[in-house]
Amino acid sequence: MKHLTILVPEGQSNLSSIVGAYKLFSRANDYWQETGRQALFTIELAGISKEIEYYDGLFAVRPHRHIASIDKTNLIIIPSLNHNYQLAVAGNELLIEWMEKQYKNGAAIASICTGAFLLASSGLLDGKSCSTHWSAADHFRNLFPNVHLQPDRLITDENGIYTNGGAYSFLNLMIYLIEKYYDRQTAIFCSKVFQIEIDRQNQSAFVIFTGQKLHGDEMVIKAQEYIESKLHEKLSVEELSSRFSVSRRNFDRRFIKATGNTPIEYLQRVKIESAKKAFETTRKTINEVMYEVGYSDVKAFREVFRKITGMSPLEYRDKYNKEAIV
Repeated sequence: MKHLTILVPEGQSNLSSIVGAYKLFSRANDYWQETGRQALFTIELAGISKEIEYYDGLFAVRPHRHIASIDKTNLIIIPSLNHNYQLAVAGNELLIEWMEKQYKNGAAIASICTGAFLLASSGLLDGKSCSTHWSAADHFRNLFPNVHLQPDRLITDENGIYTNGGAYSFLNLMIYLIEKYYDRQTAIFCSKVFQIEIDRQNQSAFVIFTGQKLHGDEMVIKAQEYIESKLHEKLSVEELSSRFSVSRRNFDRRFIKATGNTPIEYLQRVKIESAKKAFETTRKTINEVMYEVGYSDVKAFREVFRKITGMSPLEYRDKYNKEAIV
């Protein structure tokens, strides 16, 4: 029988992702037993303390075991963290060292939401793809520049390391792992029992794009502010680089390093974010919104909108604005 370890970090983790992971894998085990097979995993919560309190003592978790008593595990799940990520990392050094050792010994590791900060602190994500909650992306990118952050992705899967996007989207990661370790039928069963949409691939529709501005490059910040003030205009990168007296190549290089986006991607994201807000809060038509954010070609607007949000403009408006014009 395989061994699954759900970590209970010191002081900074979210209870929901611990309980959710435990319930889903327990139900997958039960399903296998109900269909004449043996349970696949021994599921245990493990940490450093005997008891960890949550929400000012309203709840508490008592892990089954101390991590030091687990010589070998097959799959490790890291829950999401509260917002003080550096404090969480500093308080869980023993856990991080144990996790790194287990991975080198053959264990797979899955991080939930901002649990990616704990995983990245081990160095195991260096050079690999990773997702986390979109609201933490800028902070993560600054702390871990060697990780290929992909905040639009709901799930990443690379060399036995899994990460996922934000909040309750961890349920989609659990379904993904259940399919990977059990089978497709078990994943479908669990998705139906817990009413979790199966095969979700991205968190794009949930992202609120604000633009990475914690980088300290004053020229890039001015360029970002200029872009954001000219939403209705069609800007070119050549025009922007000329405006800030740098070569196109150097402008591109600095912009990508600072923001994680090319200038073209940033232009598109700012415009589409403005379009999203218009679709959510007004009764304007698709064409009216398109012109307001500097597009004149319906096909081009639709393609960029779908690339960034995963939906067409009409699908997005219908989903988030019930009072919109049909």
